[in-house]
Amino acid sequence: MGRIVADSWEDTLRKWKNPPSENEKSKRDRKENQIRDALKAANIAELSRASVYSKGSYANNTNVRLDYDVDIAVECREFFYSDLVEGVSGFSKPELGIFDYTGDYSVEKFKNDVETGLVDAFGQRAVQRGKIAFRVRESKTTLPADVVPCFQYKLVHSVEYPSENSYVEGHCVFPKNGSRIENYPKQQVMYGTAKNDQTMRRYKRLVRILKHLENRLSKEGVIEDLPSYFIECLVYNVPDQYFGNDKYLDDFQNVLALIYNETKNQAQCKDWIEVNEVKYLFHSSQNWTYSDAHTFAHKAWDYIGFS
Repeated sequence: MGRIVADSWEDTLRKWKNPPSENEKSKRDRKENQIRDALKAANIAELSRASVYSKGSYANNTNVRLDYDVDIAVECREFFYSDLVEGVSGFSKPELGIFDYTGDYSVEKFKNDVETGLVDAFGQRAVQRGKIAFRVRESKTTLPADVVPCFQYKLVHSVEYPSENSYVEGHCVFPKNGSRIENYPKQQVMYGTAKNDQTMRRYKRLVRILKHLENRLSKEGVIEDLPSYFIECLVYNVPDQYFGNDKYLDDFQNVLALIYNETKNQAQCKDWIEVNEVKYLFHSSQNWTYSDAHTFAHKAWDYIGFS
């Protein structure tokens, strides 16, 4: 990939780098509070067994105007799920003090309680139950929210469990197909913030820029729609020294070129990680592949007009 011939894009990138307006942020905050109040009224969020918090691009300040829904986690803490990493695989969970939950509060019961709380607050027509989340939207003019029932999860990596540094805490969700998916939203915030500080705040700005471009490319049919979080992870794997040029166009070219070159084959990017630094980005269980990243970088490069 060669030198820039698309200097006219600089002004556009400088607009795209910014987070949504304060007015849009206020709308998101208001929706989050409405969801939290609804669950409190249903005696879910007030209980010690549940926690309500925002997640995704909104919580990480990488959202853009077109990706405008609010992701709200409703985490059950009545019990937790766990796995042991290879370093402690010679032990059983009971040997580490981890025992199966024997109460009667099930995954489905928790989901039903969340749904009841949402329906009571917003009405049946405003709540749609999906594969993982409840979609809440009262009308076409109100901000939508995805409310995700999830469960405390611990990835235990030390026989010193339950000491503070012996496990990584995340949450897990249960899609309708019966599988289990683990996520680490708190680590995503922590490592994303650190990367942003290390790159003089360019990391999150470049994420927003690429999200804007991905939205445009998918809308015009140039590429298939890609998850917002996937874009965030791709930029996260770009080394810090690639950021910080005088022009955003130079940073943008650096980021695209790195993604394009490193995703030519799976061997080169097999160690790429998600922002949470727990999961590999291109694991076989993911809903995306390295070729998706390569195609996106290629199409984005051509669209901007780089030579």
